[in-house]
Amino acid sequence: MVINRRDLDFLLYELLDAQGLCNLPRFAEHDRETFDAIIDAAQQLAEEKFLPHAAAVDAQEPEFDGERVHLIPQVREALDALREGGFMAMPFDSEEGGLQLPWLIHQACTAMFSAANIGTSGYPFLTVGAANLLRTFGSEQLRTTYLRAMLEGRYFGTMCLSEPQAGSSLADIRTRAEPTEAGHYRITGSKMWISGGDHELSENIVHMVLAKIPGGPPGVKGISLFCVPRIRVNADGSLGARNDVTLAGLNHKMGYRGTVNTLLNFGERGECHGWLVGEAHRGLSYMFQMMNEARLGVGLGATMLGYAGYLHSLEYARNRPQGRKLDNRDPGSPQVPIIEHADVRRMLLTQKAYVEGGLALVLYCTRLLDDMQTCEEAGKREDLHLLLELLTPVAKSWPAEFCLEANKLAIQVLGGYGYTRDYPVERLYRDNRLNAIHEGTHGIQGLDLLGRKVGMHSGRALELLISRMHDTIGEAETSVQLSAHATALREACHRLAEVTRTLLEAAARNRNLGLANATVYLDAFGHIVVAWLWLSQALAALHAQADNQGPDQDFYAGKLAACRFFFIHELPRARERLELLARLDDTTLAISEAAF
Repeated sequence: MVINRRDLDFLLYELLDAQGLCNLPRFAEHDRETFDAIIDAAQQLAEEKFLPHAAAVDAQEPEFDGERVHLIPQVREALDALREGGFMAMPFDSEEGGLQLPWLIHQACTAMFSAANIGTSGYPFLTVGAANLLRTFGSEQLRTTYLRAMLEGRYFGTMCLSEPQAGSSLADIRTRAEPTEAGHYRITGSKMWISGGDHELSENIVHMVLAKIPGGPPGVKGISLFCVPRIRVNADGSLGARNDVTLAGLNHKMGYRGTVNTLLNFGERGECHGWLVGEAHRGLSYMFQMMNEARLGVGLGATMLGYAGYLHSLEYARNRPQGRKLDNRDPGSPQVPIIEHADVRRMLLTQKAYVEGGLALVLYCTRLLDDMQTCEEAGKREDLHLLLELLTPVAKSWPAEFCLEANKLAIQVLGGYGYTRDYPVERLYRDNRLNAIHEGTHGIQGLDLLGRKVGMHSGRALELLISRMHDTIGEAETSVQLSAHATALREACHRLAEVTRTLLEAAARNRNLGLANATVYLDAFGHIVVAWLWLSQALAALHAQADNQGPDQDFYAGKLAACRFFFIHELPRARERLELLARLDDTTLAISEAAF
């Protein structure tokens, strides 16, 4: 089992009203029956084609023999089945060859594949992002040449940003793009950490490459975006010559071993052709669309790796007899399953609170994307855009930190078996450890949130978010069972707003001091957002309990227990962090380099 399907259905339909999307013109041809059938198909594919080789592709990672990359055949088999199912085309317009389904349903299906096998699922994940980038900013010729082939899965895609000497500092990239009279550019340079950069899994690979055109503005303002295929495509759509994109080597990582990760050289022979996407010198602003989609995808992947570990440890705890309850001193009595022990329950509840809270967070952001793309009122659409911009660094980083913690606890539940390869939890932990680095490190996301997002439009985004939180708080305050949680969240929201003002004012005077503890701010912010989503889940569970007296009572009781746990054990941590932030602590700035 790759997910608790009852939980996914609860989040989609009882919390986020996915069925209500069918009332919008864009999705009017669909209904819940269609959504469920597609998610059923994704779950079956994930469990039958992705999950069985997850351990094998980790143990037998890609190899480069100097000419081509080799992967185990099960990777191709799984991706062929995914192609045939049309999963890569799901959220795209029907006239483009897509199924015109909500991104929310697409994300639910992606969750299945990520939980089953994060390495193999990386290829379609990147391709969808690259295709959407071409769809939004590419010329008609580029869309005609590449888009349908990518949606059909015949071509895969990548994003090429980092360089060996620059890392995350994109202002310092050196890859160049020289214009030619033929209308294309000659690309020269090297790109590092390119997932899916070379393989034989598709007919072609379409690289989205950041480069600088000589004579352009300095720094990030001089970056342009180029479409650089591995194999050039002829005017009739057939494949032509190789495009002087050379695999210089593979990176061997602690996790995500099933996703080929490469160092690529462009233009070693001076014959790498690239085509400008959009306008010159606006490449980074374009690439932010794919980067933000990827950040939500990283958050989803982190969540589902934590989720998979939780389900494995839960099953183990239910079936592993060991010891006796503390009040039983009879050594001759039967042992009890370890789920009967209080500390094991603490670890399971922590995992449940993190992974189900993380999934609510990522799916909530995806629902914002659907709402934004279908909203006809410009003002409301801008508000939705601001909310999504604000929450994106949180949705990327909070699961990467705390669903990784869930993986750690899953190992702990299994004890000695947890760090052996007899069980998948050690692999899931290794895979998830990368997500705090993927698509911008935890520290970069903190700087983005505090340094850019909370202050944009004079704080409008944060005001919108707190307003939505207050709506939930107001409803919860009328519930005897949830009123204390509502009060705690109201106080946390008020303190968050106060501390945010303090930090922004400090940053205006001394940017280094104001942003010194941005990662602490990110963690506190994320905990408050997830507390809000847990309160929302608890409200939905209470309403459902009143209407339902069947077997779902245990499910809803679990939601209420996890909400209570999060508010008692986790939300206080946010308040502690906010108090530290309010003091404008400069410890990390004050220490000298020599003192380390």
